[in-house]
Amino acid sequence: MTNTGQNPSYLPPGPLVGLLCGAVAGAAGTSALNAVSYLDMVLRGRASSDTPSETVERLSEVSHVPVPGHGAARANRVAGLGPLLGLATGIGVGAALGLGRAAGWRPGPLLGGTAAALGALVAANAPMAGLGVSDPRSWSAKDWISDLLPHAAYGAVTGWTLTALTPSGPAAIRPR
Repeated sequence: MTNTGQNPSYLPPGPLVGLLCGAVAGAAGTSALNAVSYLDMVLRGRASSDTPSETVERLSEVSHVPVPGHGAARANRVAGLGPLLGLATGIGVGAALGLGRAAGWRPGPLLGGTAAALGALVAANAPMAGLGVSDPRSWSAKDWISDLLPHAAYGAVTGWTLTALTPSGPAAIRPR
């Protein structure tokens, strides 16, 4: 292998690399979202949200796919599936942004972070609204702040991480 002066650990750009880098960025962003949410719980003494579990219950109802088990075992599965939906949402939004980056969309961390935050807000809240679990139109200012701050942290970390993991400049997909 000849040394072309490039970083030997550099991954060639393309959809798979974009998807993977985006998924990693989304996972990092989801960790930030969770940390801010837990910090809010500690500072304000508030309980965790029931909406993830309620969303699992409604998804189970409308999809006719039961959550297995009875009693406490089933309740524990529902309680575990709710946060897993959040992880899947955060990683999925990051992966979608990574694909966009692989296709040539190259926002900086600020615009990329804003897109990540908005994408995560919509991906998390639209299904809950559509399933009748929550109606953001009825939220108080305090409710909105409790939702926006963690998603802003998600966006900032996801945008910065994705920018750091992927090349900037012209589109990553170049003719050979």
